[in-house]
Amino acid sequence: MLRMKTAGVVLLLLWSGQCVAAAASSAALQTTGTGKDYQPPLDIHTVLREMSSLIAEQRVELKCTKTQLETMEGRLRDSEKTMEEQRSELTHTKTQLEAVEKKAEAMEERLRASEKKAEALESRLRESENLVNQLKIENKAQAMSLNRTVTAVSDLKKEREQSRVSFSASLVTKGSETFGPTAVDSPLVFRNDFTNIGNAYSANTGVFTAPTRGVYFFVVFVLGEGHASTDQGAWLFKNDKHFALAWSRQSRGYSKPSNGASVLLEKGDEVYVKLFPSSWVHDNQNNHCVFSGHLLFPM
Repeated sequence: MLRMKTAGVVLLLLWSGQCVAAAASSAALQTTGTGKDYQPPLDIHTVLREMSSLIAEQRVELKCTKTQLETMEGRLRDSEKTMEEQRSELTHTKTQLEAVEKKAEAMEERLRASEKKAEALESRLRESENLVNQLKIENKAQAMSLNRTVTAVSDLKKEREQSRVSFSASLVTKGSETFGPTAVDSPLVFRNDFTNIGNAYSANTGVFTAPTRGVYFFVVFVLGEGHASTDQGAWLFKNDKHFALAWSRQSRGYSKPSNGASVLLEKGDEVYVKLFPSSWVHDNQNNHCVFSGHLLFPM
């Protein structure tokens, strides 16, 4: 509206200036009317008509200008409204951006904290891996030591089992029986094995077989009745050689000779008893004739 008023004032001043210029021209002509270039004065009505036509044109132009101004003012208001909306959106966007930046900072902080935790976890993991490797090494060493211990225990058990060798056997299992006399050495089979730990003695053959290398002690007891022409005696044999003799001779009454010895046997060596030539022995349920053997210690 201020621009429209300003345009009206300008037009009015222009019209006033034209009127003054026309009056001045008329006065000058009247003063110099007798000159060579004299022209007759203008008709005031013609001037007025021209002025009116000019004013009408200016009014039309003013109206157009006013319309344009109103259009421009509307566009300006729309622009200002748009700018205001954009300003509001910009403010909102700025607020959102600030919030996003704060969230980003918080996330960065959390990320840094997570990275620190991850580093700590990696460090603990490395320590755990080192500890696991150390435990594996220790477990392997312990397993080897345990295997050695188990082997040693097994060996000790075997050695203990092997060291548990002891037997005693008599000649008869029931009733009574006399053996001999014979012209040559003859085997005596002690069939009644009332002790046979380690099962190294065979009651079927009368032979003891050494289960392991070691020092063994053997003893034999026999019973015989005295007679002028017979003896009472028995040999202890190792493989095919005798190493001890239990022997006696008397003309009457019973005698009970015995003998024993410690011998070194290799695994598989055999020990047994043979009747001495021209001898005879007697046994019954009282177990008068006994063959015994024991492992003293393995070698």
